[in-house]
Amino acid sequence: MFLDTLADHCRNQPDKTALQFLDGQPVAYGQLEVAVNRTANYLLSLGIQPGDRIAVQLPKCLPFIYFHLATLQIGAIFLPLNPAYPTAELRYFLADSAARLLIADAADQARLDGLTESLPDHQKTIYIHKPQESGATWLKDRSALRDYPLPADPDQTAMMLYTSGTTSRPKGAQITHGNLTANIVSLHQAWGWRADDVLLHALPVFHVHGLVVALHGALHAGATAILCPAFDAPTALDLLRSRRFSVFMGVPTMHRRLYQLAAGRRIDLSHMRLMTSGSDRLPDDLFFGYQEAFNVTLLERYGMTETGMNLSNPLHGERRVGAVGMPLPGVSARIVDPDTEAPLPDGEIGEVQIKGAHVFKGYWRQPEKTADAFSADGWLRTGDLGLREPDGYFTLKGRAKDLIITGGLNVYPPEVELALMEHPAVAACAVIGCPDAEWGELVVAAIIRRDGALAEAAGISAFCRERLATYKVPRRVVFVKELPSNALGKVQKAKLREALCG
Repeated sequence: MFLDTLADHCRNQPDKTALQFLDGQPVAYGQLEVAVNRTANYLLSLGIQPGDRIAVQLPKCLPFIYFHLATLQIGAIFLPLNPAYPTAELRYFLADSAARLLIADAADQARLDGLTESLPDHQKTIYIHKPQESGATWLKDRSALRDYPLPADPDQTAMMLYTSGTTSRPKGAQITHGNLTANIVSLHQAWGWRADDVLLHALPVFHVHGLVVALHGALHAGATAILCPAFDAPTALDLLRSRRFSVFMGVPTMHRRLYQLAAGRRIDLSHMRLMTSGSDRLPDDLFFGYQEAFNVTLLERYGMTETGMNLSNPLHGERRVGAVGMPLPGVSARIVDPDTEAPLPDGEIGEVQIKGAHVFKGYWRQPEKTADAFSADGWLRTGDLGLREPDGYFTLKGRAKDLIITGGLNVYPPEVELALMEHPAVAACAVIGCPDAEWGELVVAAIIRRDGALAEAAGISAFCRERLATYKVPRRVVFVKELPSNALGKVQKAKLREALCG
């Protein structure tokens, strides 16, 4: 499994750099093993048992990584939490997970002490002082010997990641050791990870994208990960130009900022072996803009909290604009009628369903929600709409819950958003359906204007009528300064509907 492979790398290449923060000291694989083992023994000294939930709310730092890997090693369950969560959300996650231990930044102690006192399952909070500098005080005088077995049961829960909660309160997705290993092995085969790869890691680590796909990917390969505490586009572009790196993973928001820095110049990044985009749809203009500005074709893929990665454009072969590629090795995908769950022929839009060893085992303490997540024949219902082309490529058409039905006709928001993004005055947009007594729903567009643009609603609608069927044209256009989004820049349409459909 993943932990066994990592242990092999620590033994076989102890002097090779595994991790290094920008401007920080490198951590070799041998040093990583010592730090993680000492952290694991520290957790055991606190009475942590296999299956206990350990919540960690820290900035991106070495202590976060040490506690993450140590938790997996002793068979406990790792719960990463966004440092930006306000108190009410944090209380929900800690209470719902029945977390026994919270590891947090000492800078938040005044806020957290009062919160944890009211949680019946919480036993202790460990505060890390200045985590970006070291935070390694618990490592002193601690045995580095591993006197505990690595988890051997692939069905044992390794992590709990909370869903975004767009339709209800967030649910804790239980990710097993077998799930983690299956996904990483599949990605290594598909993306050609190598021991000599150097990853520029600029993603947050409380999310499956940054923690599993990026960090686990590098460590499983025995490669090197250079970590940015946070994404800064000028710094990232300078680093990518340095030819030191071979792999970079980002989200469309990151890629947009890098592209904007090019400002019409051609900056050759063709030395990069792999540059991926995920967590939201990659706009067409950005796909082609990257080719023109950087001589790079971004590799788009599709994943979700409950599965890790499912589909990917090929490492070698056509990376098709607008498509999320084909099933990864060991993954099965199909398109079904959302009502009957009967498989649909190629070219027809339906729900994407997934099956494979990477699919999570269920939602924490929610058997009904777990049962609802799977079809009668065992496929995961993703809630995403899409179609399969005859040659096997999949294209997503939005979330099933975001489908707009106006006058009895289906409108897929991504299609309208693509048309809007062709308008020279539109910097960003999101399309939603708002209830309407006559039409059922009205198509509503929220638009961020480009700096200095003077476009008005009537002009936007006229522009769309030239490109879309009449029923797809937004009936209402709202200009906004920003769109509600999550930590990875993905628009939260539930919040947008709350704001615009009142």
